[in-house]
Formats: sequence, C-alpha cells, structure tokens
Amino acid sequence: MHLTSGQVESFERDGYVLVPDCFSAAEVELMKGELPALFSENSPRRVAEVGGRVVRSVYGSHATNDVFRRVSRHPLLVEAARQLLDSEVYIYQFKINAKAAFDGDVWEWHQDFIFWLKEDGMPAARVVNTAIFLDDITEFNGPMFLIPGSHHEGVVASRTAEEPQPAYSDSPDWINNLTAKIRYSVGHAEVERLATKYGLAAPKGRRGSVLFFDSNLVHASPANISPFNRAIVFITYNSVENVPTLGEDARPDFLVSRDSEPLVPFETEALLSSHDGGPRG
Repeated sequence: MHLTSGQVESFERDGYVLVPDCFSAAEVELMKGELPALFSENSPRRVAEVGGRVVRSVYGSHATNDVFRRVSRHPLLVEAARQLLDSEVYIYQFKINAKAAFDGDVWEWHQDFIFWLKEDGMPAARVVNTAIFLDDITEFNGPMFLIPGSHHEGVVASRTAEEPQPAYSDSPDWINNLTAKIRYSVGHAEVERLATKYGLAAPKGRRGSVLFFDSNLVHASPANISPFNRAIVFITYNSVENVPTLGEDARPDFLVSRDSEPLVPFETEALLSSHDGGPRG
C-alpha cells in the first residue's frame, strides 16, 4: 500500500493515520480463527490479566504462526512502513492485544519508544506501529485514546514503576512492561497538559482497518466493560538503520526481535492462497 501525500501529512502532523478497509472480511476471519489456539497456548509469550483467567496479550506470533507470519509481511503494511520511515524495515515486535469483552483491562497513558529506549537500547524513534482491527472498534469496547501531535515533544516525563503487581511477582522482570500497571506511564499532570494543548482522539473503524501511529505518540485505552471483544494485532516495524545492540541480559526475542534482515513482502494474494476463500479481491 502506498500512502497518499495527505495520509503521510496527517501521520507527520498528528502522529497517526487510520486507513479503513485494508483487509477483507475473509482475511480478518482467517486471522481471528487463529486466536483461540494462540490464546490457549501455555507459553511465556502469553500474558494474562490480573487473576490469570483472561488473556491480555500474546507476543511473537509472527514467528510461530503461519497466518500471522504472512500478515506481518503483507505489502499493504511493509510498503507503508518503508514509506513512513524512508528505509527498509524489519519486525521489531509483534503482539495481539485481546481486550476481552467485560474483562479487558486498561493500558495506562504511555509512549512506546521509552520502553524500547530504556529496556532495549533502541537508538532513535525510527519505528512505526501498525494496528490491525480484528473487531469493529467503537466508543464502547475500549478504543485507543490518542493525544494528536504529542509525538512532536519527544520522550515526555514518565512515572517509573519498579515493582510488579503482586499477581505477577513470580514472573520475569520484563512483565512490568506488559501488564495493566506498566513500568513507564505518563503522569496525570503531564497528560492533562498535553491533552489541553493538543486535544484527544479515539480512532474508530470497521474490522480490517489499520491504524499507523508514531512510537512517541502518547496513548492509552480504557477497560472494556462492553459485551463486545476488541482484538487488535500490533506490528512494530523498525528501520534497519536503527537496530539496537542487545546485551546478554536482553529481553526475550518474542519481545525484541533478533532478526533485523530487511523484510521481503509477500504477494498480496498470499494471505489467503493456501486457505479456502480464494485470493483477496
């Protein structure tokens, strides 16, 4: 997908752009059909909400699941990421956020780049996030809240939570980045300042839409107390010119990929080619 000049301008100005209907209904159903097996997998890649009963996120599925491997290399996404970063790209991180009906917990106000800067030593914010809507995103089922333009301020002041929630006390240290009480959150006073200056937005759209957003954009999402699920696939593309040097104590590869070879996109039809339903049209 080649973004229009207007879409690129929106991304640069606001820190995000929503592109509707990037994936067909058949493609979305194919992706959703993989979720039950991934959500039931007993693996460190799977993170539960407090209480352990409901899946919060699953990481690194592009490396273990053929459907999501092909999704992550779809030209719709790879070409747009190349365009926005003016560079060849690789997959830095892949996750599926479940945000289950009634039980999906909050993501506090935060920026993504500060995690990769402090935890992984990423040199610069030359990354772009892509969010594929697997469900219709409405005002009711926990949409993302964004502060448009906040990415222009770079890394803003954040609170640091050093201790994990008691429910995760037996988990590795990196769990602090993935739960409802994340390690680096933007404080209320700073959120108020930024929201007063720039305003707020909550992009909504049909399943199959894709949201591209900057890694320094301040964002959050509320709990999903509606009866409707809100699953989103998040793929973070990093410039091949921005690869961090990871030490022996680096986070696992399902959180920070070691494979920084430039991505070669699949053909557009490849996502459905080996499944019933035919090519995307």
